[in-house]
Amino acid sequence: MAGIAESATANPDASFIVHGDESQIGPMIARKKALAGRCQIRHAPRVVTMNDKPSQVMRHGEGTSMWSCIESVRAGEATVAVSCGNTGALMAVSMIRLRKLPGVNRPAIACLWPSRNSGGFSVMLDVGADVKADAEDLLQYAMMGASYARNGLSLERPRVGLLNVGTEEHKGRAELKAAQDLIAARAEAGGYEYVGFIEGSDIPGRRCDVIVTDGFTGNIALKTGEGTAKLIADFLKEAFGANLLSKMAAVLALGSLKRLQKRIDPRRVNGGVFLGLNGTVVKSHGSADATGVAAAIGLAARLAQSGFHERLAARLASAGRAGQDAPQDEDATPGAAEKR
Repeated sequence: MAGIAESATANPDASFIVHGDESQIGPMIARKKALAGRCQIRHAPRVVTMNDKPSQVMRHGEGTSMWSCIESVRAGEATVAVSCGNTGALMAVSMIRLRKLPGVNRPAIACLWPSRNSGGFSVMLDVGADVKADAEDLLQYAMMGASYARNGLSLERPRVGLLNVGTEEHKGRAELKAAQDLIAARAEAGGYEYVGFIEGSDIPGRRCDVIVTDGFTGNIALKTGEGTAKLIADFLKEAFGANLLSKMAAVLALGSLKRLQKRIDPRRVNGGVFLGLNGTVVKSHGSADATGVAAAIGLAARLAQSGFHERLAARLASAGRAGQDAPQDEDATPGAAEKR
């Protein structure tokens, strides 16, 4: 509840629907002054555990807080759902209750990745919704990722790169080469610039704003990045706590160390967005603390305020019409709808 309260302070116009056992969450909400008059409770006596299989939750999930949360978005009483629960179960429930957007084969999870871009972040997808992706799926990821970058990072024309084992044209699997042609051909309709193949070293760099890959590769990259950030933080603590001189140096460098800690803190960019559904869902880390939960809710609030879901659906529809060689209306041209 501390994360919701922290987010409420940072987003004074936001209101919250909290799902769970009312006898437990009611007193917790009452103790947070920042939440006074801003929370509705939806009683849900059961929870989805981290060990529950998605197939089980799809059949027997009614009555759980996760199911109730997604139903709020489906019913239109909430704009975005935020959950710290079982990722597979959350995607399964979201798909059966919200359904996929027209033309979307596989939804994707997009995350913000710290980078050397001017805004400090890139968008990467898919990072775990589905381990497979063919050429058409990767094209859809490019379209959805570009829309997310426009609304989440305020980029008028995002640069899209396709993750590969090298930047040379002849490298990579057959589906990557086919996806390259599709993504390049739809760049105008999708409102993005395609920069070609990128490799792992480009993920934190300046070369692109949207990194497109399959969920297997993306999830491994994400977990590796998070583990590396924690390793660096631990090494710094050990180095500056080794002896008295090191501790004195740490005091002198305190300002710089705090800035570095903020930049590599995974909690600061907590929240993967499910893209390609008839509704917006943000997945927070299950182990997130108050800072991480507040970051995920803050991301949800920004997406809700921007009308992200409506713009994403319109962009996909416009690109689909363009891909069928149908005449493009004004909405199909880049920039015709603000940040679409």
